[in-house]
Amino acid sequence: MSRNGDTAAVTENASSSGTRIRVGPDPFLVVCRCFSVITSLTAILCIVVNVLSAISSFKDGSDIFNGIFRCYAVVLAFLVVLAETEWGFIVKFWKVLEYWAGRGMLQIFVAVMTRAFTDYSAKEKALVLLQNIASYMLLSCGVVYIISGILCIGFLKRKRQQKETTREQAAKDLEELEQRREELEQLLMQEGV
Repeated sequence: MSRNGDTAAVTENASSSGTRIRVGPDPFLVVCRCFSVITSLTAILCIVVNVLSAISSFKDGSDIFNGIFRCYAVVLAFLVVLAETEWGFIVKFWKVLEYWAGRGMLQIFVAVMTRAFTDYSAKEKALVLLQNIASYMLLSCGVVYIISGILCIGFLKRKRQQKETTREQAAKDLEELEQRREELEQLLMQEGV
């Protein structure tokens, strides 16, 4: 029982040759996953930088508003990380994060928040450098996401993911059918003896 043409082709090839066909992972999806990991790590770097900046702002007590601003940046950067996991719960409530242009805009916003209100004092020079690195990295990821969203790469990714899921399910179904066939053959041999 095939779900689509791909399933029928996999079933026909596997049953006619007697061997199992294993198709490797889709290179396009591998590249998308790698970029997603890079974006997640960059967002985590933004979280760390904003937490350090918030602690510094609250410790001095001189700039409470900067500390509050940094707390919001942490929450939004955490949302970027969750969006990159493509967790169903997040996508369900924030549909805009399903689309790459929406993710890109959120990433650019977090990058701007990370870069904003930097303190250029000599004692926090390393923190300012880390803020600049994190913000420009996330900014570049956001730009790539927006351009990819305009080019409908996200739509292509979702279609390929559906195809990969269907192919994996077909292979699993085929394996279960072959196990069942072997069990039935054994039962027939026992009955024949």
